[in-house]
Order: sequence, then C-alpha cells, then structure tokens
Amino acid sequence: MFAYLRNRILRLGSLDYFYFSAGRWIIVFGVFTALLFMLGLYGSLFAAPPDYQQGESVRIMYIHVPAAWMSLFIYVVMAIAAAIGLIWEVKLAEVIAASSAPLGAWFTFLALATGSLWGKPMWGTWWVWDARLTSELILLFLYLGIIALQGAITDRHNAARAAAILALVGIVNIPIIHFSVVWWNTLHQPSSILRSGKPSIHLQMLWPLLVMALAFKFYYVTAVLLRARCEILAREKNSAWVRGLVQG
Repeated sequence: MFAYLRNRILRLGSLDYFYFSAGRWIIVFGVFTALLFMLGLYGSLFAAPPDYQQGESVRIMYIHVPAAWMSLFIYVVMAIAAAIGLIWEVKLAEVIAASSAPLGAWFTFLALATGSLWGKPMWGTWWVWDARLTSELILLFLYLGIIALQGAITDRHNAARAAAILALVGIVNIPIIHFSVVWWNTLHQPSSILRSGKPSIHLQMLWPLLVMALAFKFYYVTAVLLRARCEILAREKNSAWVRGLVQG
C-alpha cells in the first residue's frame, strides 16, 4: 500500500502527467463552479432577506466575506506549496505557488474593495486604518511582492525560491488578520460564523453565504489548474513532450 501511494504521488508530481490530468479536472470543477455561482447568487440576491440594520447593503457580504476567506486560504496554500518546493525542490509545488499568487492578489483586492463599499454606509467612511483592514492591505502587498519577484528573476527555479522565502516570512500575517478583531478594539465586526458556539447569522442568510464561499473555492481550483497548465508549458517548452504536443 505504501509503495502504491508513493508511486501515485510521484506520478502526480510529474509535470506532464499533471498537465493532462488537470485538463480533465478543469471541466469538472468548471461545471460545479458555474452551478454553485448560480445557486449562490440566487440565494444572495433573492432568497436572503435584507438585514434589519444594514438593509439591502448587506448583500455585499456575499462577495466580501468569501473573497476575504479566499485571500487567507490561497496564501496558506501558496506558502505550503512554496515550502515544499523550497525544501524538496518539487517542481509541481513551485508551479502551484506561482499560479496561486495572482489569484490570491485579486481575491484580496476584491475583499478590500467590497469592504470599502460596505464600510461607507456602515461606518460613514470608505477607509479607516483599522487592524483588520490594515493587515489585509499588507497581505495584498505581500502577494504583489511575490508576483514581482517571480517576474523580475528570469530563471523560474531561482524566482520560485526567492518568492518562497517571502511567502514563508509573510505567513505570520495570516493569524494577525484572523485574530485582529479579537486582539484589538476595531471598527470591523467580529466573526459571525467562525466562532465558538453556533453562528450568529440567520439560516436564510447563512446558506447563500456558504454556497458562495464554496463557489469561490471551486473557482480557485479551476483557475489555478488553468494557470498551472500555462506555467508548465512555459517551464517545459524545450522538453520532448511539449514539442510533441505542439507538433501533434
């Protein structure tokens, strides 16, 4: 059994095997992404009631909260992949880390932008140097720094190593973002879902939020597989199997 699992892992780590496998999985995850977004958007825009305090502006939550969750989730995935690539020099891990960074940056920007739209009617201002907002902004800068490093160094292996070091240094910001509303007195509301006890949000508003969060997850997997395939082609452009793919 151990030998079988080891062979399966080694085979999955092969860039050519992953390239062709990802092509099949993209279709599956893409279909589920579309279905989840349709269900989530219906629930968010029509099924969920307006909030008794925030009114219709609460519907921004169904984009803002999943985007904020994804900004943290993708960074953790990227940092783990970066560590694997840095320590064991697994090429596929470097590919996943490089492919995840732009997606994480866009989710972080979306979380900040929608948070600003949500904050204006709630706080009376577009932006405050709140602990949660400031640490999330630092996360965006970390993503952009990693992307810049990946683009500035010509050799992709050296670029992956440099970006991995920055990603691992920046991982300390993740618990700061998560616990900022607990550690400091901030304007940002505390967690309504990821808390001890049951969530403080009504079920009619909770289920569309969870469906949207799942849709964002499936979108990320679909997009990272697409980006990984492009990254693999760029890395392996001189290999025999890529030349055969182009010619055949």
